[in-house]
Amino acid sequence: MYGSRGGLPFNCTDIDVYKFFGGLDIIDCLLVNKNGRFSGEAFVVFSNTMQSEVALQKDHQNMGRRYVEVFRCNKQDYYHAISAEMNYEGSYDEYRGSPPPRSSKRRSVDKDQLEYTEILKLRGLPFSATKSEILDFFGDFDLVEDSVHLACRADGKATGEAYVEFVSTDEAKRAMCKDKMTMGSRYVELFPSTPDEARRAASRSRH
Repeated sequence: MYGSRGGLPFNCTDIDVYKFFGGLDIIDCLLVNKNGRFSGEAFVVFSNTMQSEVALQKDHQNMGRRYVEVFRCNKQDYYHAISAEMNYEGSYDEYRGSPPPRSSKRRSVDKDQLEYTEILKLRGLPFSATKSEILDFFGDFDLVEDSVHLACRADGKATGEAYVEFVSTDEAKRAMCKDKMTMGSRYVELFPSTPDEARRAASRSRH
């Protein structure tokens, strides 16, 4: 996996990135936005290590009039970039009961390519969702109420997010079959998460 930066043209699209890496097998291209504007950076996921090594040879080559820096990064950096984009786009109140609009600048995220732990993050929950309702949502999995951590703002109001701890990483990955299913009238999206992220959310809820 690589991130490419160093001045991608600000009118760049994912098609331009595919052309820049012409002939290589790209799994996903994430153009990084900051405050709703393209930052000039992108993450590009290739199908295997050999493809990535070839991609590195494009370092400091030009896209249009601008040179592009290509460098190695890890899956966690990629996931954090996805999470930041979802936090910006993810005002789920604006589209309750229906999937959020996809960015026209990238394909949907291949979540199988992300690193998994035993923790999944749920986003887009009904604000009234309870732990027991989340347990019902994952009815086929071995969970108890202590496995579910509802995220709240400092004022105690629900954020529509939760963290669920499964018995193993494999179980968490298997539970991704529930991604994009509904709870009540709400569309719920699942993401791989980490114990650190869950602890930070719990800490914010207590303050």
